Amino acid sequence: MSDFMLDIDQIRAMLPHRYPFLLVDRVTECVPGEHLTAIKNVTINEPFFQGHFPEKPVMPGVLIIEALAQASGILAFITEGDQRDENVLFFFVGIDGARFKRPVLPGDRVELKTRLLRRRRDVWKFASEAVVDGRRAALAELMVAPGR
Repeated sequence: MSDFMLDIDQIRAMLPHRYPFLLVDRVTECVPGEHLTAIKNVTINEPFFQGHFPEKPVMPGVLIIEALAQASGILAFITEGDQRDENVLFFFVGIDGARFKRPVLPGDRVELKTRLLRRRRDVWKFASEAVVDGRRAALAELMVAPGR
């Protein structure tokens, strides 16, 4: 574990997303150029639970993947450090091998873990997984790239 931590204000300075689409609440660990762990606290007040599903609320898989992509974007942003252009955003540009292993429910604390696999030109590839209570909920390889 590292002593690295980002709060929601620092995350908002790195990501353009806002409510209800900002899906990273805190970064708890980061080694620039290597890996990052973030947290998404899932509550029954999430707007998507009204329709997915009213009688059995389950966090949509696409939003779990989006949360992982946001965590990956933060790792890319931090890794770029002083070399980054403030006018450039990192966009989610690809996904490989997405798998869903268990549902994410209201009250879950999702650990968003992402590890940089490689960077080729401007495309960054990450191995990412969502973990709840020590059990994998989802995994995928995600790609992000800078854009204006």
